[in-house]
Amino acid sequence: MVSGIPSVHLAVAVLVPVALSLLLGRVTIRTLRSLKAGQRVRDDGPQRHLQKEGTPTMGGVLIVAALAAGVLAAGGPYFGFLPRRLLLVLALTLALGAIGFADDYLKITRGRSLGLKARQKLLWQFLAGIAFVWLLTLENRGGGALSGSLFARFPTLAWQALWVLAVVGTSNALNLADGLDGLATGLCVVAALGFAALAALIAQPYVVVFGLALTGACLGFLWFNRHPARLFMGDVGSLALGGALAGMAAVLDTPVSLVGLCLVPFIEAASVVIQVISFKTTGKRVFRMSPIHHHFELSGWSEQRVVRTFWIVGLLAAGVTVLLGVHWRL
Repeated sequence: MVSGIPSVHLAVAVLVPVALSLLLGRVTIRTLRSLKAGQRVRDDGPQRHLQKEGTPTMGGVLIVAALAAGVLAAGGPYFGFLPRRLLLVLALTLALGAIGFADDYLKITRGRSLGLKARQKLLWQFLAGIAFVWLLTLENRGGGALSGSLFARFPTLAWQALWVLAVVGTSNALNLADGLDGLATGLCVVAALGFAALAALIAQPYVVVFGLALTGACLGFLWFNRHPARLFMGDVGSLALGGALAGMAAVLDTPVSLVGLCLVPFIEAASVVIQVISFKTTGKRVFRMSPIHHHFELSGWSEQRVVRTFWIVGLLAAGVTVLLGVHWRL
């Protein structure tokens, strides 16, 4: 029993999404192939990535569906009626997944690697983040942070701005990390387990259920997404996963822990920012290519080596984050 939740419900939260992903994975691949929903690969990327052209994408639909099934299967019987904070995190995940779906759909129908314009995507992400944070503020009864958090004395407006930026930043960071087979999926497994552990230690059972369901959904998907990937998650998956992680952090009120548990995706995002600023100001590139996982590929690392190394870094960062986050409520 964890945080008062019987072990059977914890097992259901993980196993239902895993089973659903494994059972529906091949059907999803065949369906996406029939719809010609294939991956479009950038011409300026590593040459060996060109062989990924045409691999079914938009597999994130499977992750989101499995996640929702796990939450309902485990949370429904235990909580009776799902807590509003749990529903808010699930709604944020679905909203960002819908934005990603629109982006993927446009890429497929246009036959190129560009979907929604950057400003369009950001606008919808901000609107989703604002709606989520506003509703969470109402749920917290007008206050900013939850009682006991390091940020409990934050002015409400500052607290709201922090979490809107966190939602947008995390969803885009996961999107940038989704460039190698299994990379973003594995990192999300680590982060989701980390949030489940934090929630268990500070007695927030609804986040435990959500974190375990997200872990199960990603583990099942990883079977098809590992190298050589037979299915990609697309933006519908990466944006949804980033939103899910930011949503869990918001309801736990642990922004520093969000950085720690999503350290590798944030490093990926930072490498893009650094590259753009350096090139625009000096005309020189800091990295061979950004995001930084491509830099290591172009430096001679195999794709599998990059993924394994980044997973290990993410796992170490998550371990430290959970240990420190519980003590200081960061």
